[in-house]
Amino acid sequence: MASVTHSFMKLFRSPSLEPGHGARAAANAPRLTRRSSGLGEVSRTLPSEEPLCILDIGATSASNIRYLTERGHKIYSEDLLDASTDPALIIKDEQGQTVADSKRFLSDNLVYPAAHFDIVLCWNLADYLDETLVKPVVARLWSTMKPGGRLLAFFHTREAGPDAPCYRYHIVGTDVLEMQHVQARRDMRKGPTGVIHTAIEKSFRLQRVFNNRNIENLFRDFGSIKFFLTRDNIREVLVVR
Repeated sequence: MASVTHSFMKLFRSPSLEPGHGARAAANAPRLTRRSSGLGEVSRTLPSEEPLCILDIGATSASNIRYLTERGHKIYSEDLLDASTDPALIIKDEQGQTVADSKRFLSDNLVYPAAHFDIVLCWNLADYLDETLVKPVVARLWSTMKPGGRLLAFFHTREAGPDAPCYRYHIVGTDVLEMQHVQARRDMRKGPTGVIHTAIEKSFRLQRVFNNRNIENLFRDFGSIKFFLTRDNIREVLVVR
């Protein structure tokens, strides 16, 4: 049992577990519940006799860890959205535009062997991630997934609006999720006297809206793609490697 515990802690040791780091759920924010047809499709693979390797992209969720490990699977958690807010990533491109350094980002994140994951829970990452990082991240996810592996992603429709809140998704049932509002890291700055001032936390802002063609193009290297329409201005997308 000791070896299992050691392995478990290794999987989940990340900055998002430390005070003052990572995207954080609003402390007193109520959780909303929604049904997910895409999650229902993914759940059909969970009764596998062999343990599956699952990547959960988001701040560490005790609900997801518990739900998936109780079914005998290995879960890796990596908060890419929070990692993308690192000021050290900001560079100038050839046109002098401010962009995120995708090479540096991928040297520090998503560092896994090829064909490692059976399932990737991408949630709504692409909608809130810096434009420069989206395609490189999807390409890296493709390389880390096993042939036949599944990736679940959510995309806002245009009706959602730019102020659509960013949620952390917690699995509570075969096709049921709880959604918890998350906020970006605090802006820590030193004042003129050397005292550190913390600005008010800001929510992640919706960066863009993908239409179906955009989504198909984003996942063009994958074997298949399936869309699920919902009533809450979200497109659920299930792609197979």
